[in-house]
Amino acid sequence: MFCPECKSLMFPDEGYFVCRKCDYKKKIEDYKASTIQEAADERETLVIEGDLDTLPKTKIECSKCKHNEAYWIIRQTRAADEPETRIYRCTKCGHTWREF
Repeated sequence: MFCPECKSLMFPDEGYFVCRKCDYKKKIEDYKASTIQEAADERETLVIEGDLDTLPKTKIECSKCKHNEAYWIIRQTRAADEPETRIYRCTKCGHTWREF
């Protein structure tokens, strides 16, 4: 973890992360809880960026509105030795979902 004040590396010391440069302290428990929530939020967010009109389309049913056409992209979201993730966005309602 890096210090939010001076950006130096922080080290664990008796239940706290401590910055040796500016003496900033943060409880290890607080850091773990916020990091886990941020990671969960990041995994929940799927975004297809850019101009949608340039993306390819495919015939697939949207689970939200039952429309049968969606834009799609492929991203490597896990380890390199695992298959890529296909991300879809409905052309009608904009609902986004993924297939592993």
